[in-house]
Amino acid sequence: MLLSLHIENFALIRQSDIRFGDGFVAITGETGAGKSIMLGALGLLLGQRADTAVLAEKEKKCVVEAQFDIAGLALAPLFAELDVDYDDRLILRREILPSAKSRAFVNDTPVQLPVLKQIGSRIIDIHSQHQTLTLADSGYRLALLDTLAGGDSRAAYADAYRAYSALKKELEALTTQEAANRKEQDYLQYQFNELYEARLTADEQEELEAESQLLAHAEAVREGLATAAATLDDDSEQAVLPRLRQAKSVLSRVADYHKAAAELLSRLDSALVELDDINSGVVAAADGISYSPERQQEVDERLALLYRLEKKHGVERVADLIAIRDELDSRLQSIATLDDRIQALMERVDKAYAVVQQTAEALTQARRSAGEALTEGIIPTLHELGMPEVRFRVELTPSHTYGPQGCDSVAFLFNANKGGEMRDLSKVASGGELSRLMLAIKSMHTSRTLLPTIIFDEIDTGVSGDIAGAVGRIMRRMAQRMQVVAITHLPQIAALAGQHLKVYKETDAERTVSCIKELAGDARTTEVAVMLSADPPTPAALQTAKELMGGQ
Repeated sequence: MLLSLHIENFALIRQSDIRFGDGFVAITGETGAGKSIMLGALGLLLGQRADTAVLAEKEKKCVVEAQFDIAGLALAPLFAELDVDYDDRLILRREILPSAKSRAFVNDTPVQLPVLKQIGSRIIDIHSQHQTLTLADSGYRLALLDTLAGGDSRAAYADAYRAYSALKKELEALTTQEAANRKEQDYLQYQFNELYEARLTADEQEELEAESQLLAHAEAVREGLATAAATLDDDSEQAVLPRLRQAKSVLSRVADYHKAAAELLSRLDSALVELDDINSGVVAAADGISYSPERQQEVDERLALLYRLEKKHGVERVADLIAIRDELDSRLQSIATLDDRIQALMERVDKAYAVVQQTAEALTQARRSAGEALTEGIIPTLHELGMPEVRFRVELTPSHTYGPQGCDSVAFLFNANKGGEMRDLSKVASGGELSRLMLAIKSMHTSRTLLPTIIFDEIDTGVSGDIAGAVGRIMRRMAQRMQVVAITHLPQIAALAGQHLKVYKETDAERTVSCIKELAGDARTTEVAVMLSADPPTPAALQTAKELMGGQ
């Protein structure tokens, strides 16, 4: 229930604090006094967008804050889902800054506008005279039937349709991927085969490059080794090892008599061992050098293949080519198994579609039952609203095309007069008839929901006299189970409210502002009389006002 509304620096409202009672609340005032401004401010709290145009004083911020009693509405799970602290006393606040930035708060917690919208949709319904046009909207009609049906069938269908849509989207993506893969499969296979047939090993390039260098200089290397071997040990007098052996022999003859000669002999002996080993290595290396033009060509061709593949794939190492080969293999295997994946997914899509069909049938049946209940429930109310010959029927037409709202199209067939053909109400109902029909629907709709507050913005357009009184009585009945706020020009409705608020304008030296005050006692009687006649009211109007208010 809406408890209070604080408005500051919004349009014509400088500052206003409004307290709302429970039950039936009437708001009256001359056209242009600011009633719609109050609704606009309340709309900000329900998530509507705004800009600095709403600022009365451009250098100051606009603040709109409302308090609601939400005890008993079972909203704690929603608040937990939205990660907002719950309290039975709900405070919504919206600020519009001169910089055009907007801030929203729920119980002093900063939130985004979608959070305000979700919470607002569960605590208040603002119905304007223009909303009667939604009766022509199939989506609104279906949502109305679903609410009257309890919503379980709609929720089950929505879950099934979301699951089916997700699987279908996944299948479409795989099918598109398959088509693309088929186009490039041959190219991928060619690239893989080329790398696979190359029989790549990670370190071969370095080894081949070293071998290529050796083969290219084999003759020079072999000649060098041979010269080195001859220098170390051959039959010539210039060879190193024979002369060193001779020196060793000389030292060995004097080593027993000279300590230093003995030490030098030992060192020379060690050097000869090392030089003999070096000489053997040089000879072995020289014997191992064999130049083969065939091997030279083989190595060069292998290196050319590696260099070509590296350049083609934009890499510098054989290890990178191996990684590319493995990735191509993985992609080719994925393509090879894609048919199996698509087949399995098609089976899941078929099963999900069967669930959609089943839940759609249950939803259609629930809507049929709700349509019958709607027809039965609003006819007496329409009779009370001055349409004794009215006929109304909900016509549901299912199809085999499934969408987010099911597979049904719905028509509200209507005829206010006796005889004649029933047609879609959007084509035959007048503005006043649509207003009365919407009131009857809202009366029944709100009886099936936990919605605590409904605001009617001049829904009484097009009615007067006894019908106006009937509209007021219906609103008063609705107010027995919820808070009903009616913005009205009709004295018959204002007189039946439990609380009467008046919106009016005041003008000072600087500007015109909208104000609101609560009327009681003689002030309220006078206001109803003014609505009946003129200002000041006639004695007859005052008497009529007392009689109307006595009907409470």
